[in-house]
Amino acid sequence: MDLQFSNAQRAEVLTQALPYIRRYTGKIVVVKYGGNAMVNEQLKQQVMEDIVLLWLIGVKVVLVHGGGPEITEMMGKLGKKAEFVDGLRVTDQETIDIVQMVLAGKVNKTLVNLLEMKGGKAIGLSGMDGRLIEARVKDERLGFVGEITKIHIHPVTDLLDKGYIPVVSTVGCDREGNAYNINGDTAAARIAGALAAKRLILMTDIAGVLRDRNDPASLIPDLTVSEAKALYGTGVVSGGMIPKVDCCITALDAGVESAVIMDGRVPHSILMELLTNEGAGTRIRRDEE
Repeated sequence: MDLQFSNAQRAEVLTQALPYIRRYTGKIVVVKYGGNAMVNEQLKQQVMEDIVLLWLIGVKVVLVHGGGPEITEMMGKLGKKAEFVDGLRVTDQETIDIVQMVLAGKVNKTLVNLLEMKGGKAIGLSGMDGRLIEARVKDERLGFVGEITKIHIHPVTDLLDKGYIPVVSTVGCDREGNAYNINGDTAAARIAGALAAKRLILMTDIAGVLRDRNDPASLIPDLTVSEAKALYGTGVVSGGMIPKVDCCITALDAGVESAVIMDGRVPHSILMELLTNEGAGTRIRRDEE
């Protein structure tokens, strides 16, 4: 392939992306970032590039992140063993201190710095800033694991209005000042709902909703809410996929236009989802669309 042809191909790709750029410019997209895309350095760089590119073409991106592996690693360094009940981290007082330190500190500021290095303007928030995520005890057995009671969205909208990429770590608080560890997918869904976002993207470690969990080629690219709910009893939507689909439905019920569960291990999957006609992962939409 000679250089001239290569440049022509690039121009053609940009032209084909134009309708999608027009669709999302000025609109809000909430990305929940975690899983393998977060611990793999090359994928992390590509995710940050995707977000900055979207920001440069006028998309209002909100990045919501977790950091489970980093929390577990820090607990190990401090001689503390991670415990889980029904997939949720048991969070005593010492552990919530570690969660705050890792999520609101190291992970959040690393992502902000990466976005800035790629040419974006980003500011980090925790769910405790401006009481963005208000919460209460979810289950006494889990300690300081929180159930969201209210989203105070103004800290995020203020940053969006000023042209920043808000980067949100999922630590919440109650009116007594207690900090809580909040599920990242749930927080992203509630924040997207409060923003009436155009799109919610949940990055995961699988391709999306699969008819056969052992066959990535069995990906279901598009589901209505009713179709998704009908899959709960079939084994297609089971295990860890159930709360992710639930989060998508929660977001849609709150006014988000559509939600997608995608494979964060695929390079530039965010751009594939938003700026191509094929998309990436499983899109869930309201029945009436």
